[in-house]
Amino acid sequence: MYKLIPLTTDSVVLSDNRILLIKRLKSPFKNCWALPGGFVEYGETTEKACLRELKEETSIEGEIEKLIGVYSNPDRDPRGHTVSIAYLVTPFNEEAKPSDDAKKVKWIPINQLPKLAFDHLDIINDALQAINKKN
Repeated sequence: MYKLIPLTTDSVVLSDNRILLIKRLKSPFKNCWALPGGFVEYGETTEKACLRELKEETSIEGEIEKLIGVYSNPDRDPRGHTVSIAYLVTPFNEEAKPSDDAKKVKWIPINQLPKLAFDHLDIINDALQAINKKN
């Protein structure tokens, strides 16, 4: 029997040299800043999960621009081995309100990033590299 690895998604939402981050309400990394994201539900695509979690945690809707990457380091989540698929998302609006697993939500200047949960700094750096290659 195989052990199944939980699948998650993360959203990198950028606007005017700012990034949308949430302050986590729950452990692990309670009260730490993180990208909006969460677990993919059974029967759901990772793209739909990404946009659902973004809306649930921040009230912001958007559209996926591109895949940033797949993050599968077994130690990335202290709860156990999880794999995250990260997407670059363009927001339809910027009026963010925290809910669900987010204690707080904030647009933070990209050059003033706080300490981040999980491997989210790696995800953000990969997103910025992909954007810079495009320009």
